[in-house]
Amino acid sequence: MLDRAGRSTDARGMLLGVETGYEAEFDFPPHLTPPPRPYLLASVPRSGSTYVSHLIWQTGCLGAPLEYCNFEPTGPYGHASQSVVEQQRLWRAALSRRTSPNGVFGLKGFPAQFEALEQANPGLLAEVMRTVFSSRAQARVVLLHRRDRTAHAISYARAILSGIWRAEQERGGRIEPEYSRVAIERAERLIESQEAAWKAMLTDLEVTPLELWYEEVLASPAATLDAVAGYLGVEIDPAAAVKVPPIERQSQQGARAWARRYTAG
Repeated sequence: MLDRAGRSTDARGMLLGVETGYEAEFDFPPHLTPPPRPYLLASVPRSGSTYVSHLIWQTGCLGAPLEYCNFEPTGPYGHASQSVVEQQRLWRAALSRRTSPNGVFGLKGFPAQFEALEQANPGLLAEVMRTVFSSRAQARVVLLHRRDRTAHAISYARAILSGIWRAEQERGGRIEPEYSRVAIERAERLIESQEAAWKAMLTDLEVTPLELWYEEVLASPAATLDAVAGYLGVEIDPAAAVKVPPIERQSQQGARAWARRYTAG
């Protein structure tokens, strides 16, 4: 079948021929009790969150923070977009199968996903919040930013215009989106509004997050992992490392051309 972006998918909405990380082969052994160390990887689209989530996941000690609440039709659980029952089942399956053996469970998300869940399945959203923020005193949020705001906005704008969000979608050729300063400025506003949403939530919950910057993660991934482990109060055991799908970086040629035009005014 095809998703709304015209990509080939299987019955679960997974991209055919692409390991997204949601496949059963990447599950941890079942965890039968609520995870004692849950956390949220909070971010904004195009901030490098997929790379960061897989970096964290491969330790085998920091959960597998993917988008388990993404039920958008073109998302990883798109087949459940119209079924609150299936959404509930998928969430509980993730809690069991994506909690690392040391009890750490990570959930990655963007504000729009939680806003959509509030509209479509408020009962599940309440359950998610109870799980991730079971204790305000021990609530943990890893907040990922991107320092280069212009590059961030350009990446976001190009993805929105083209429908290309992963490097695998570029295979077989792609249609280069027409340059649009308006689209970049709109993307900037979207980034600002979503970051403001995270700030408001953290203030309301009185949570002090661990803030990461994508550029610094790229420069020093080992230091990033040490920081996340220290923030969560766990140790990384090299023997616990697991195999996760590699993240292929998208072509930067078009984005660089947009950046030149944008900075030239």
